[in-house]
Amino acid sequence: MPKAAQPDPADLTHAAAVPLPATYELALAELESLVGQLESGQMPLDQLLTGYQRGAALLAFCRDKLKAVEDQIQVLDGGQVKPWSGA
Repeated sequence: MPKAAQPDPADLTHAAAVPLPATYELALAELESLVGQLESGQMPLDQLLTGYQRGAALLAFCRDKLKAVEDQIQVLDGGQVKPWSGA
């Protein structure tokens, strides 16, 4: 009995295979673009899940970066969270 043909890994689009951007700003820009594509309703069904997975990874990346900055600010402020003055 012949083996079933295995898909070529180079042909697969997988959200986890694409490295995350180097910076928060790049990740945010990609996330905003992806959300626009998802909300447009123009993405083919087979790309929706991949797009959603990529968006979830980008969102987690952005949240982690923001949390790291928040933690650094708390250290600089001696552990006290100070209200934002906007300036």
